[in-house]
Amino acid sequence: MNELLRQLPKMDLLLEQGRVLHWIERKGRTRVVNALRQVLDDLRRQILEGTDPGDLLVAVVHKLNLMMVADERMRFRRVINGTGVVLHTNMGRAVLSEAATEAAVLAATGYSNLELDLESGERGSRYSHVEELLRDLTGCEDALVVNNNAAAVLLALDTLAKGGETVVSRGELVEIGGSFRVPEVMKLGGTTLVEVGTTNKTHLRDYEQAITEETRAILKVHTSNYRIVGFTKEVSREELVELGRQKEIPVIEDLGSGFLVDLGEFNITDEPRVDQVASAGVDVITFSGDKLLGGPQCGIIVGSKRAVGAMKKNQLTRALRIDKLSIAALEATLRAYLNPERVLEENPTLRMLRLPVDELESRARELARQLQIRLPGATVSAAQDVSRAGGGSLPLVELPTWVVRIQAPGFNEELWAAHLRRQTPALVGRRKQNTLILDVRTVDPEQWGLVGDLLSDAWKALEE
Repeated sequence: MNELLRQLPKMDLLLEQGRVLHWIERKGRTRVVNALRQVLDDLRRQILEGTDPGDLLVAVVHKLNLMMVADERMRFRRVINGTGVVLHTNMGRAVLSEAATEAAVLAATGYSNLELDLESGERGSRYSHVEELLRDLTGCEDALVVNNNAAAVLLALDTLAKGGETVVSRGELVEIGGSFRVPEVMKLGGTTLVEVGTTNKTHLRDYEQAITEETRAILKVHTSNYRIVGFTKEVSREELVELGRQKEIPVIEDLGSGFLVDLGEFNITDEPRVDQVASAGVDVITFSGDKLLGGPQCGIIVGSKRAVGAMKKNQLTRALRIDKLSIAALEATLRAYLNPERVLEENPTLRMLRLPVDELESRARELARQLQIRLPGATVSAAQDVSRAGGGSLPLVELPTWVVRIQAPGFNEELWAAHLRRQTPALVGRRKQNTLILDVRTVDPEQWGLVGDLLSDAWKALEE
């Protein structure tokens, strides 16, 4: 052990090695020296634990090379989604359409009229690029866009209910991703929460009895990420709007997700359309841009001119404003909705949600055939399964699908999955009973060749 420790190469010797000099040129001397010290410390620890690393000079240079290659790899990487979850929150939710992607690239690679009125030459509003589209698509008087839906709810409460009370049903006090809860957002909005009803039942009289001189708003939260079934009762938005008008109190509805098209013919009926909510007379409606809309991350606010106009004047709006890339992508996304039939094909989220089962079966069988050729020692098969919308949307909707199942004797699916996550791009699927499962609903046929390469590389690495 002591002999091995004495043989650890000195820094001067290491800095003369060709591969080390290569990385010094690319990364700088300080970064490489610090990495070498870390490598030497790791080898010293291995030796003290009784491990013989072999040729120490070769080991140091090899480990340094691995560190530098990993250091050059972007941490933010592309992922092939084989889970079948269409709006996978951990993978960035909605995939943008080609038009939205092109618009974002144009905004990123040059100057734009983000806040420039090209007609007058004067300063304009970044929201003007999407306001008219949102008014036309939802039937609302005015519109505003911020950086996400939680921000939209926060801004609505801060503007309309700050310093007073907001009435909300106990059964609608939801928690969204990352442990963010509606009561906490309300607290930050400067309003006092007044809970009414019970978890499973709330009546109109509960709201009526809770309204006082301190009441500033009624908040209705669409439970888009869960459902209470069985012995239940909730007050309709129409009843709340009527109550709000009688008491001169605005009604705010947080949709969470929000459809702009009807997918009833595809048995997706679990989410209200924004225009339907607007036609009920709700004063403010908020929903996400990167969920069922299929656009970039943002929080969309539509409603009455009085309410939305007040929000535009709130100083908090600037802190929550949407960036130029998202504005460009959102405009392109919304423009596609002007043609309801075309958007079903052009919008990736809507296209994946409505893929017919027979097409999914055909895809799964063909992908399984191709992968069986690439993985001769594995058993690859196609099977029926279920996909999910994801992103806190459509919690009760099961989408019949077909998947590719990959099994191999003696192979551990956890090792497979870990290796595939480290690839570029990463490949993420489902795992069950020592089986890797890829749902073809979310794996585009154009990605099949790459999927085969990634699986083949993983197969060879695990065999070694």
